[in-house]
Amino acid sequence: MRAVCSQQDGRPCGQNGFGSTSGEPSPSEPTDNLNEVAAPPPVYDPSEKSVRQDDYLENQVPEHGDDSHPSPPETRDEPDDVQSPDADPQEKHLKHERIVKLLRITYVVSYLILFSIIGTLLRLVIQCLTFYPGTPVNTSILWANVGGSMVMGFLSEDQELFRFDSVESSIPEPARDNPSERAAHLKAHKKTVPLYIGLTTGFCGSLTSFSTFVRDVFLALSNNLAVPNGSYRQVSVFTSSSVGLRAPNGGFSFMALIAVLFTEIGLSLAGLFLGAHVAIALSRWTPSLPQSWLRKYLDPLSVILACLSWVVVICLVILLPQHHAVATLWSPDIWRGPFLFALVFAPVGCLARFFISLKLNSRIVSFPLGTFAVNVGGTTVLGMAFALQHAPVNSSQLGMGGVTGCRVLQGIMDGFCGCLTTVSTWVLELSDLRRRHAYLYGGVSVAVGLCFLVVEIGSLQWTRGLATPACFLR
Repeated sequence: MRAVCSQQDGRPCGQNGFGSTSGEPSPSEPTDNLNEVAAPPPVYDPSEKSVRQDDYLENQVPEHGDDSHPSPPETRDEPDDVQSPDADPQEKHLKHERIVKLLRITYVVSYLILFSIIGTLLRLVIQCLTFYPGTPVNTSILWANVGGSMVMGFLSEDQELFRFDSVESSIPEPARDNPSERAAHLKAHKKTVPLYIGLTTGFCGSLTSFSTFVRDVFLALSNNLAVPNGSYRQVSVFTSSSVGLRAPNGGFSFMALIAVLFTEIGLSLAGLFLGAHVAIALSRWTPSLPQSWLRKYLDPLSVILACLSWVVVICLVILLPQHHAVATLWSPDIWRGPFLFALVFAPVGCLARFFISLKLNSRIVSFPLGTFAVNVGGTTVLGMAFALQHAPVNSSQLGMGGVTGCRVLQGIMDGFCGCLTTVSTWVLELSDLRRRHAYLYGGVSVAVGLCFLVVEIGSLQWTRGLATPACFLR
C-alpha cells in the first residue's frame, strides 16, 4: 500500500480548512468534515494491484489537534498594505487572516448557491428527458444520481485541474519523485479551493437526490410507482397522466423494491468508479486551471452570479403569469412550479447540508453523521410535503391556496429536499468506508428514511388514499 503523507492528527499534509495563513494550530477545520472533500479517491491503484490507492475514510477524517505542518503557500496571501513602524505586526497579521478567511467563506457560499441552482435545474431536466413511454427504468431520478456520482468520482480522483505551480514548488524534493506522496500533497491542496468545494458539495450534491431515491423505494413498495403510460405528448413526470398499471399482488411490489434499490445504488456506485477511471485515463490531457485567474476573476465573479441568479429566479416566480392560454407540457401551468419554485429553495437546502456536514461528519469516524442527518432529515421533510400535496382534501384548505400551495410543496421536494440530500457523497462514503461500516451505514440510511416515509405517506395512502395534486390536474 502506498505511503500517504499525514500530520500527527491524521490530516494530509497542508490540509488546513479554508486555508489558514499561518502554520499555527487552527481552532477549526471547516472543510475537513465534508466527506465529499476529505474522502480519499474511490478507485484502486492504477497498477490494478489488489490494494487501495488511499486509506479508508475512517483514517482520513481528522481529529482536532495540533497542526504541526504549515498550510500550502498558495493560501498565504500577502497583505497589500505596508506595515508602519509603530503598527503591531501580530495584530495586523491576525486581522489579515480574518479577512482572508471571510473572503474564502464568501466564495465558498457563493459557489454553493450558484452550483446548487445549476445542479437542480439539470436534475429536473434529466428527470423530464428520461421519463417517457417505453423507458427501461421507471425511476426518473436514476440517471441524475448516476451522472452526479460520475462527476464526483472524476473530481475526487483528478490531480490536474487544481494543480498549481506554487503547490508543486512546495512539495518536498523526496516526495516529488514518489507518485503517491506527490498525489497526497496535491489532493490536500485542492480540498481548500472554493471552486472544488462548489463543484463537489454544490453541483454533485444538488444534481443527486437521496430523498427522491427513497421516495421511489417507498412508492415501489406500496405499488404506487408512476409508470409512463400513454402517448408522448401526454406523458410528463409532472402530470397525473403518468400513472400506469398496478401490480396484481404484493410479490410484484417486493420485486419492484429490490429493483429500485439495486439499480439506484449499484449504478450510482458504478458511475462513481467510472468517473474516477476517466480521470486517471485523461490525466495526461487534463489542463490545469490558472490559479491567478481563479482568485482575481472567477471567485469574485461567483459572488455576483450567485446573488444575481437567485434574485432572478425569485423575480420570475413572482412576475410570470399564473395561467397560459394553451395547455401544453411547457406552459407555465406545468413547469412554473416544479422548476422555478425548486430553484428558489435549492440554495437553502445546499447551504444547510454544507454547514450540517461541517458540524457533524467528524463525530463518528465510521458513520458519517452529518450526511446521515441531512439525508434522513430531507427525506422526512419530503414525506411531509408529499403527504400534504396528495392529501384528498379540498384544495382551498391548503394554506397558500390550491395550485400555488401545490407548486410550493413541489418546489420544497425538488429544490430544498433534493439539495439537502445527496447520493454522490453517500456513495463516495460507502466506497471509502470499511466494508462492515459501509453496509451498516448504507443499510441504516435507507431503512430509517424508508420508515419515516411509511409513517408519513403510508398512513395516508392506506387509510384515505392519495389524491392527484391540484397542480398536476390537466
